[in-house]
Amino acid sequence: MKKKYLGILYIILAAFCFAMMNTFVKLSGDLPSMQKSFFRNLVAVVFAFVVLKKNHTPIRCKKENLKFLIIRSAAGTAGILGNFYAVDHLVLSDASMLNKMSPFFAVIFSFFFLKERVSPVQVTAVVAAFAGSLLIIKPSFSGLEWFPALMGFLGGMGAGAAYTAVRYLGQHGEKGPFIVFFFSGFSCIVLLPYMIFDYHPMSLTQLCFLLLAGLSAAGGQFSITAAYCHAPASEISVYDYSQVIFSAVIGYVLFTQIPDKYSIIGYAVIILTAVLMFIYNNKKAALKKEA
Repeated sequence: MKKKYLGILYIILAAFCFAMMNTFVKLSGDLPSMQKSFFRNLVAVVFAFVVLKKNHTPIRCKKENLKFLIIRSAAGTAGILGNFYAVDHLVLSDASMLNKMSPFFAVIFSFFFLKERVSPVQVTAVVAAFAGSLLIIKPSFSGLEWFPALMGFLGGMGAGAAYTAVRYLGQHGEKGPFIVFFFSGFSCIVLLPYMIFDYHPMSLTQLCFLLLAGLSAAGGQFSITAAYCHAPASEISVYDYSQVIFSAVIGYVLFTQIPDKYSIIGYAVIILTAVLMFIYNNKKAALKKEA
């Protein structure tokens, strides 16, 4: 039980770190999402490199895992770009919730690419979560907010694909810090040409906010890794949705943002679906133990 409570504490800490990451990204002002993503990953790659050296972990991968490392990195980069664009143009809690669609996309991608079985309950959960996301996106071409909402949704899809690849890599012997290092380094290399040819000058304040976003992201990555080392995902993953609460409070205090009623209903649908899936997974695990 002590390990479970530590896992819950770590995953709530990770949720707070990721909420702060989004806050610092928004505070950094009118800069391209690609430039923000570059600095976010630059800090993460330094952190991961230090951890690898400290643990004397070789900086190399298994040849058979390279394909999934590239998929994880490409999907993760797309996910960050979509999320950061949404953070810049939407209510902070809306952007956070759309990014939290990733577990439901992970179910879909695990079915297609890892050939994992998907139960009717999981299919229902994915459909319900998608319906909740539509309440947040509000797809209407009469306004301009539908596009950043769509980008946030696609960002959640990219994150879901990335987590599916991480699951595969974890099952095939790759260490967490190396996966973070590879992804962050890959992302920086991909974004470097953009930085060279279309760099936007930044003030010292903007640079500090982006470095703080990178530190928060690194804190989130290592906290969530620690969380899943202490307890299985089926027991603690639902607490990750506390990020939406943190984002809603921060968005109101710093930016006087208040989600509309449709977004709030969308939050309720997605969180309720996640809670029901959490209960279902725990019952399923308990039945397996009894058998």
